[in-house]
Amino acid sequence: MLQANSVYKSFGETAVLKGVSVRVSRGEVVAIIGRSGSGKSTLLRCMNNLEKIDSGEILIGGEALVTTGADGKPAYKRDRELRALMLKMGMVFQDYNLFPHYSVLKNLVMPQTLVLGRSAKEAEKKAIELLEKVGLAEKANEYPCNLSGGQCQRVAIARALCMDPDILCFDEPTSALDPQLTHEVLTVIRQLAEEKRTMIVVTHEMNFARDVADRVIYMENGLVVEDGPAGEVLGVNRSEAIRAFAGEANY
Repeated sequence: MLQANSVYKSFGETAVLKGVSVRVSRGEVVAIIGRSGSGKSTLLRCMNNLEKIDSGEILIGGEALVTTGADGKPAYKRDRELRALMLKMGMVFQDYNLFPHYSVLKNLVMPQTLVLGRSAKEAEKKAIELLEKVGLAEKANEYPCNLSGGQCQRVAIARALCMDPDILCFDEPTSALDPQLTHEVLTVIRQLAEEKRTMIVVTHEMNFARDVADRVIYMENGLVVEDGPAGEVLGVNRSEAIRAFAGEANY
């Protein structure tokens, strides 16, 4: 479904990804964990074409987003093909990225009409359905400034779902939220996991990663250090590297 092979990415002289390889299968939920600066979010952004890689290969649904030629330079798809391929990816950001001057409903309707070419009626129907799904149908005419952080994040999830992505990505979706609001958002993500949606979740919520993810990837210093079933990576027999990162709690 999604594959990254030997991906390298630097910002200036700082190497952030040092040959990362990751594979995600259809219907799989993969949690990516690690300390700040380990490369988690950068990897996710590269997969979503929000950052350009220095070298390596990324494939989505078997199609190459980017490959590296014999000259050692990354070669991306042309613009039109690139836009079509990126519609397969949905992204939910840490800071919501909602349009503050649009209502909740318009935040969901506008991308559908502009990008997918849906009619306003069709887009609104889809938006209401998804707001109901995340428990916010009654907030359709509110503005983001009148919502809690958890509600904004649930709107952001609904907006991503409106675009019918094959793969849904979350970049630390609860890091700015208090425990109650975190619970609201994680409940929605759990429901999506139960529907067997393909998801990649960069998270610091260890209990969530253990209970919901099929696999956990642990990154450190720009490398994938561990990649395995969630129950093993975060289980009682977890490695010393995971213990040093996540502590001794019985996740």
